[in-house]
Amino acid sequence: MTAAQLDKSLWKARDDSAEQGDTRRLAHIVEPAAGQVRAGEAVLLGFACDAGVARNQGRVGAAGGPAGIRKFLAGLPAHGLVRLLDAGDVACEGDRLEEAQERLGLRVAELMEQGARPVVLGGGHEIAWGSFQGLARWLRACGDAGRVLVLNLDAHFDLRTGRPGSSGTPFDQIARDCGERGQPLQYACLGVSRLANTPALYARAAEIGAFWAEDRDMQERHLEARLADVDALLEGAAHVYLTIDLDVLPAAVMPGVSAPAPYGVPLAVIEEIVLRVKASGKLRLADMAEYNPGFDVDGHGARAAARLAWQLIAN
Repeated sequence: MTAAQLDKSLWKARDDSAEQGDTRRLAHIVEPAAGQVRAGEAVLLGFACDAGVARNQGRVGAAGGPAGIRKFLAGLPAHGLVRLLDAGDVACEGDRLEEAQERLGLRVAELMEQGARPVVLGGGHEIAWGSFQGLARWLRACGDAGRVLVLNLDAHFDLRTGRPGSSGTPFDQIARDCGERGQPLQYACLGVSRLANTPALYARAAEIGAFWAEDRDMQERHLEARLADVDALLEGAAHVYLTIDLDVLPAAVMPGVSAPAPYGVPLAVIEEIVLRVKASGKLRLADMAEYNPGFDVDGHGARAAARLAWQLIAN
């Protein structure tokens, strides 16, 4: 799917126009992102890519994630939204990951230059290196050296130092890039599973001054404390890039990922963090990664992903 056309097989929903009141759903207001973007307007963009997951020895299938999430977004009510812009997909051909990430970065930067707030649907978490390249390009064009908060909601640090890059390396790539360019960066990972990260990854997180909270400290009883942490992180940032690896959610809620979480962080906690970040006025870019339709059960994971995406695009 390109920006010039919409896949009507995905963007379809029931028609309740015979009923009283506003019955519009997202499928009824979606438009190709081909015209003027309003300042701060959310614009969807897909990253159809499996290469990073394959390189990281994971279960492939996340290339179908953007279409799978759109399908369930389509039927959600508009609730005051006048339109939803869809910029289509950036697709990765075979193992040409670095090329695809560069193209994603160029498209993200282009949308941001138009005033948009991109919401990118993945794809594996290799999406993060591509998304961040777009943010960095936009900041350079603006001459803005403000501190960037990369807030990752994830069971994994994704700070692997091996190369070539994969779905397990993006935040190491970001940290090294910022170090080389002198770009102030704070990396934070909320939802880390001690059983899904080696001591080496914890050491790398400490080395770059990362902030993290483990999944066992991110249950609903911990919400106020974690929101206070988020507020402190936001206070020190000029710009925020929010990235959601859907495997941060419990497997019962999100079965359709490469690495399902037996414990995980409740959807209610993740949603409150998303809303807090969005309300800060500092959110420039968001994405979500790892949704894999091939391992979903009755659309449970797609529904959860669509709910989070809706919160990111809603007024």
